[in-house]
Amino acid sequence: MVTLAGRSALVTGASSGIGAAIAEALAEAGARVGLTARRADRLADVLARCREHAPGSAMWPADLAEPDAAAALAAAAEAEFGGVDVLVNNAGMPKRRHVRDLTPADVEDVLRLNYAAAVRLALAVLPGMIARGRGHLVAVGSVAARLGPPHEAAYAASKAALTAFWESMAVDLDGTGVHVHVVQPALIAGTELFDARPGDEEPLSDLTGAPPPREVAAAVLGMIGDGRFERYVPDWFDQMASGKAADVEAFVAGVKEWRRERLEEIGGSGGVAAASPPQ
Repeated sequence: MVTLAGRSALVTGASSGIGAAIAEALAEAGARVGLTARRADRLADVLARCREHAPGSAMWPADLAEPDAAAALAAAAEAEFGGVDVLVNNAGMPKRRHVRDLTPADVEDVLRLNYAAAVRLALAVLPGMIARGRGHLVAVGSVAARLGPPHEAAYAASKAALTAFWESMAVDLDGTGVHVHVVQPALIAGTELFDARPGDEEPLSDLTGAPPPREVAAAVLGMIGDGRFERYVPDWFDQMASGKAADVEAFVAGVKEWRRERLEEIGGSGGVAAASPPQ
């Protein structure tokens, strides 16, 4: 079991779902946890649960899509905790839309939050980690980074960029004491990734049997403990990613066939669905 007593962690997108589960798991492991997300009310609920295990935990509501937000958040966390030992970049947004229905602005919005904000925050806390000779930079990616699901080009690209940056960073930081990790979740129950959003399509995938967010949290703590760079949740997606790498042509052909069959099954048109705004 990983023990983080005396350490501090910063978790983005921590107001619900995967981020909340990771924050609570880190607190249970003994870390003081800094939480950030846009929704202060939900963030306060997660903070209360974290403080049951780590009374020194804190929260900073913020919108990390704003260019200056990452630097301000890093400064606040370092002032409160005296440094950040574990950063978990989880904040992100989905974009379920056929590529013909995407606009450049749609793609830029997704990249700004899912990729650029995570990079900004990692670079903001990195100097302190290097100076202390220890740290963990964790990115919550997605199997979409490796498998390119249909109707999710913008989202998949953002997670692929994040994964590529983290992979290069893992090599660059060799010997510094700063460890770099990516967890690649598949379909996870109890998250907002598949909620109806204006202009987005209904999900093609079936959530039946999807694991809960606590399994992603367990994977993150496991990587912090064993130093592993990448883990999939569920772990059998590792074999799927390896299979794709071995024969990309066969993989793409298989996904095309699956998409056709799935659209016939659910009666979809392959374009934007009229999603109602979340209530």
